[in-house]
Amino acid sequence: MLRIHFSDSDLARTRVATSPDPLWEVAASLHRLQTKVGRWAYADWHRTTTARIRERHLDRMIREVLIPLFPRAAYFPDFLTPNQSEGGLDAGLAAVLATPPRRIERELGILDRRVGAPSWVRRLTELPERERLLGAIRVYHDTALAPAEERVRARIDAERAARGRALLDGGVHRMLAGASPSMRWEPPVLHVDYPAEDRDMWLQGRGLRLVPSYFCWQSPVSMFDPELPPVLFYPLLHEPAPGAAGDGEGEPLTALLGRTRATVLRITAAGAGATTGELARAAGVSDSSASRHASVLRDAGLLASTRYATSVLHTLTPAGAAMLRARRRRPHG
Repeated sequence: MLRIHFSDSDLARTRVATSPDPLWEVAASLHRLQTKVGRWAYADWHRTTTARIRERHLDRMIREVLIPLFPRAAYFPDFLTPNQSEGGLDAGLAAVLATPPRRIERELGILDRRVGAPSWVRRLTELPERERLLGAIRVYHDTALAPAEERVRARIDAERAARGRALLDGGVHRMLAGASPSMRWEPPVLHVDYPAEDRDMWLQGRGLRLVPSYFCWQSPVSMFDPELPPVLFYPLLHEPAPGAAGDGEGEPLTALLGRTRATVLRITAAGAGATTGELARAAGVSDSSASRHASVLRDAGLLASTRYATSVLHTLTPAGAAMLRARRRRPHG
């Protein structure tokens, strides 16, 4: 359990990241490749990504270079997920490159003691070796994450919208209380299901950056070093299971509604509602097309729509939720 202690000034400085954090997603997606746990939620991504990895002959690089540094374990080095990564992949990689060698040596020592690490990682204190690592990370990102960028961004945008609505309706307390089933808000402490050892994090006026993640599974993750800027990387809900990209033409919901409307219905369910723009990005259509599809679903009683600031917010009705539940319960033979 991780216990995050807030003061009033911390609550005032708590915010949700503006976009997917590419280096955190690199780490979490590498974890998805190391386990079958939760694979149902990423089945289409896993299938297409592993095929691209094989086609580009990246298996060995990922196995021997990236996975030893991003193990699915209670620890991996903090310097690989710098705060600057919020500004995009280039900014994050530049920060990794600029990490002081003494810090790298210290964190790699922790990795070796806790998990084990190959001898070559010690050379990461040298600039040329870090440059080679960054090249490997970029190649992996372009292979595994860039093709899923629109899907990931749509889900993150929907989560940001949900957190924003919670903030407007009930303040930061409601925003924290509803962020994830893996968190429990008991003011002034946020209790977080945590894969590592029990510990306390005292924010001390620095606030907290909440980073919703598409590839993080079940348990949130934070920095190991308490002196670093506080961040909590937490999983999105993958319910119902993955979007239309992995559905075959004969899949019942797609056959009934059509591929685009099935995607619209799932995305609306997955993120506590979605705006027309978010639906358009997820379905790969224009805003006007997404609006028409949402209108058909609304007329059928599956969605409800309401004006939200300058956008229209679409939410799932009980009938829409029942349709999705029935689809998940269908017999397999």
